Amino acid sequence: MYSKTLFAGWGDMDFNSHMKNTAFLDKAADVRMLFFAENGFPMAEFSRLRIGPVIMKDEIEYRKEVGLLQEIVVALAIAGMSPDGSRFLMRNEIRRPDGTLCAQVTSAGGWLDLAARKLVAPPEALLAAIESLPRTGDFVALPSSVNKGP
Repeated sequence: MYSKTLFAGWGDMDFNSHMKNTAFLDKAADVRMLFFAENGFPMAEFSRLRIGPVIMKDEIEYRKEVGLLQEIVVALAIAGMSPDGSRFLMRNEIRRPDGTLCAQVTSAGGWLDLAARKLVAPPEALLAAIESLPRTGDFVALPSSVNKGP
């Protein structure tokens, strides 16, 4: 399982003195990008390839509060993917070090060709990296968004 230990910082707090909703999304995105970088796809490689991940929908399910400077473990798994990898569902679970689930973030996205501005299949090495992630128990097959021609 891929995970990173992070902390809830001052800028992550809301008026109620717990981690705000957008901070959960930010932590999820940070861990996704760390995964890509550690698997051969840092930002420079995405720029070179002229593709990038695009998130079209995020869903957050809250379970427990996270307080200021609380340590959290953010795990990443794959919850769905099209056969060609052009579309994906990635799931982050945010837990306390004792394993208590605080939140679950499910992000629906795809791979954007930065010139054509449309979804494309990822390079083989990137697809292999994504496929190395554990699958969630509710993993679903998604339809491809890539036009196969006339």
